[in-house]
Amino acid sequence: MFTGIIEEVGTFARLSGGVLSIGAHLVQSDAHIGDSIAVNGICLTVTSFDAQGFSADVMPETVRRTSLAELTRGAPLNLERALLPTTRMGGHFVSGHIDGVGKIRAMREEGNAILMTVAADADILRGIVEKGSVALDGISLTVAAVGAADFTVSLIPHTRTVTNLGAKRIGSLLNIETDILGKYALKLLGGESSAAGKTGLTREYLMQHGF
Repeated sequence: MFTGIIEEVGTFARLSGGVLSIGAHLVQSDAHIGDSIAVNGICLTVTSFDAQGFSADVMPETVRRTSLAELTRGAPLNLERALLPTTRMGGHFVSGHIDGVGKIRAMREEGNAILMTVAADADILRGIVEKGSVALDGISLTVAAVGAADFTVSLIPHTRTVTNLGAKRIGSLLNIETDILGKYALKLLGGESSAAGKTGLTREYLMQHGF
C-alpha cells in the first residue's frame, strides 16, 4: 500500500527479458529483496539493488496495462516505498494496481497552477468523481472536474517540481489508478456484477428487497 506522495524521481534504464532496471539513490537505501516500490504508480517487487538503483520483475500483463512499454532510456520515474504504519497519510490509499492508461489532452495555466486534462476510457471514468482522489503515475491528486471522455486535475508548482509531471506534455501517457474505496462502493452499488444484477442498483431492486 502507498500514499501517492512521491519520494524520489528515478530514471528508466531498460526493460529486457521481463526485468525492469531503474536508477535511484533514495528508495533502495533501506530496501530488502521482496520489498514493494511503486514505479510510476505500479507496485513492483525488488529483486536486486545497489547504490545506483534497483531491478524488479515485470509480468507481460503489467506491460499491457501500463505505459512501461512507451518509456525511453533516461525517462523520469516517480518512486515511492511502501507505506509504514508510522507514516503520515499525506495522500490517499494507493494500491499500485493500475486500472489503465490515459493521455494528456490539454494543459492550461490557472494562476500558479496548471489544469491538466486527461482522456480516459469509460470504465476508468466511472471510478472518478469530482473532488475525489486519483493516482496518476503514482501521484495522489484531487479531481477538479469530470467530463464525458476525460477528467481534470490541478497541479501546484511543488507537484510539478518533485515528480515527473514537469516533463509531461500534451499526448503523454499516464498510468491511472482510481480510488480503491470507490471501487468497492461501485461494486456494492451494482456498478459491477453483484447481487443486484448486471443492471445495477435500481429502484425496482430496492423495492423488491424491502427498501
